[in-house]
Amino acid sequence: MRVRRFGALIGAGMALSLALSACGSDTEKTEAKTVLQKAQDDKKLTIGIKFDQPALGLKKPDGTFDGFDVDVAKYIAKELGVPEDGITFKETTSANRESFIGGGQVDLVVATYSITEARKQQVTFGGPYYVAHQDTMVNADNNDIKKAADLKGKRLCKAAGSNSFRRITDPPPDGKLDIDGVKLVDAQSYSECVSKLKSGALDAVSTDDLILAGFANQQKGSFKVINDPFTDEKFGVGMKKGDTETCEAVNKAISKMYSDGAAGQYLDKHFAGTGLKLVKEVPTMEGCA
Repeated sequence: MRVRRFGALIGAGMALSLALSACGSDTEKTEAKTVLQKAQDDKKLTIGIKFDQPALGLKKPDGTFDGFDVDVAKYIAKELGVPEDGITFKETTSANRESFIGGGQVDLVVATYSITEARKQQVTFGGPYYVAHQDTMVNADNNDIKKAADLKGKRLCKAAGSNSFRRITDPPPDGKLDIDGVKLVDAQSYSECVSKLKSGALDAVSTDDLILAGFANQQKGSFKVINDPFTDEKFGVGMKKGDTETCEAVNKAISKMYSDGAAGQYLDKHFAGTGLKLVKEVPTMEGCA
């Protein structure tokens, strides 16, 4: 009797072990699913965008979303097999983009996310879907700052998670201008930077020209962009590191978005009349490393 009971216990233990192994295999398969596979299988995606950047990623009072990044995200999702009603937009800031991608809170990030070598170590980038240029915005009545070099000794906004200030204050290769004496003023976001600029708490905000143009256009007459660009800012679509299958599909979608004229329509829709020179040719893709 004892032998039979012992044998039954061993058999049950082996069955449980096999069941757990099978569950583990299923879990691994689920975790290994690419964003493209998820899009095709589930017809749903969670995409990180900014909620506070006019003309790029803005959550409106009625709960809908508007902006160039929003339109680009919808187009890419459609090309991956996800209808508009299958998209969940999640607020993603400059400070949490990498952690949201790595932690699985979002599948893709389309949020004025400049492709840099440092960021490539943490995420894979599709694109770029647009090449912007860093510029500087000041209050409309400011006549002291006419070029980027005039920022010496001025109060400049330092938005959390953004590298834009470094291109002014740091020496190469991270910086571009290496201007001494700049006084950095902390802010949690570029919308807070703009509020501080308007209130007189700082002298300038410097970041990608599309971002600045959106804010300037939203509050006409309050600000001006000095039109002294000094970098190329390649806006990429961020995704989990190593997801080359999705990256290649995203690049294909971006190329199609330009070739069929949709990208040009989106740019005109959000930035016509801002004075920016809008580039409507497909950008050179970075690759999917």
